[in-house]
Amino acid sequence: MKPFPVTGWRPDSWRGRETAQQPEYGEPGALEAALRELAALPPIVTSWEVESLRGSIAAAQRGEAFVLQGGDCAETFQECSSDIIVARLKVLLQMSLVLSYGLRKPIVRIGRMAGQYAKPRSQPLESRKEVSLPSFRGDLVNRESFTSGDREPDPQLLLRGYERAALTLNFVRSLVDGGFADLHHPENWNLDWVGHSPQSEAYEAIVDRIRRSLDFIEHSTGRDLSRLRRTHFYTSHEGLLLHYEQAQTRLLAHRGLWYNLTTHFPWIGMRTAQLDGGHVEFFRGVANPIGIKIGPAMTPEWLLELLRVLNPDNRAGRITLIHRMGSGRVGELLPPLIEAVRREGARVLWMCDPMHGNIETTANGRKTRRLERIEEELAQAFDAHAEAGTWLGGAHLELTGENVTECVGGARGLDEADLDKSYRTQVDPRLNYEQAMELAMLISQKAAS
Repeated sequence: MKPFPVTGWRPDSWRGRETAQQPEYGEPGALEAALRELAALPPIVTSWEVESLRGSIAAAQRGEAFVLQGGDCAETFQECSSDIIVARLKVLLQMSLVLSYGLRKPIVRIGRMAGQYAKPRSQPLESRKEVSLPSFRGDLVNRESFTSGDREPDPQLLLRGYERAALTLNFVRSLVDGGFADLHHPENWNLDWVGHSPQSEAYEAIVDRIRRSLDFIEHSTGRDLSRLRRTHFYTSHEGLLLHYEQAQTRLLAHRGLWYNLTTHFPWIGMRTAQLDGGHVEFFRGVANPIGIKIGPAMTPEWLLELLRVLNPDNRAGRITLIHRMGSGRVGELLPPLIEAVRREGARVLWMCDPMHGNIETTANGRKTRRLERIEEELAQAFDAHAEAGTWLGGAHLELTGENVTECVGGARGLDEADLDKSYRTQVDPRLNYEQAMELAMLISQKAAS
């Protein structure tokens, strides 16, 4: 493998740049002590897992696979429980089953989990009446309660986040290695939606066809398709808090590369994609595949320069471009970016995030998303890529396996009056399991057409 370019780079070289979205810790000594402890702990993921994912993303770039990335907007330490983790894994496995059947190609599964504990904020302070305190930036940084003590950034939470991420991924690995993802028994993944959703008959038919096909192949050939009893599952989070990312970044001598071993697949958000900023500086030096969020403000010139800085050797599997334009704007904003990347000859995976461009606020102040607009953005993205001669190779979704009521629309016709029934998110609204499965059906139909 060609040496990865790290000229003039060190894991801490980002500290010499202006770096957005970083908390201000009151005691630098306490922060450095926590970082030393974190750096001495075992890595959460391994380099061979990271390289395996890079190969899968490279296949998706060639149109040979499809990437499903999904999970919570922001994980919480409290939700590091077996029931919640199993529910998240189940819905992603169910969705990938539908996608694999419809697309006739492998599905690369990436969870927004085991590390998605930090969130960017529009304002550094939150004000209530006459009191202003630091904004809540996720469990990795501070606490949600509106008190001065809880809103003070606490470096010990970095260690707590590491522990929760490691526990989550360890449990996921145990489930997957133990046969939880066995395609011989996809009925084990069923969630309650199958009993009443209008899509349930179509899903049950897919499950039945897959099971009968596997049984036929095994009985007719005498072969045990044991490789189908396991699946690869990868993790991702926004690489926002660079102290945390740096502490688990290691130089692996046998590869001659630096890896960020907090996750398999970190991404850079629009708020931190400044060319001269700390995040771009940090991520140019690590060998992980990385995502770049692309919003309406992204220009072709800015995007091409990001690609040149972050992937100067144009390595396959390195860059995923995650566009989030908003329903009705994809047809206008996306084609110039696609054309610029095509002219450059850059090898990228195009992925659609139909969630973040479609947030709205109800009259009573609830943030929500309408499933119909999410579906519209996905459909428009597929059409825009088809017209440009490229293909949409992935979807990036905020979802949960729980029966929440945070997004409106879908088969049960949730409306704004239903939001208060089970609105649990700390930050942005998520698709519930039923809405997520409806979306999987749509993606399967659009991508296969």
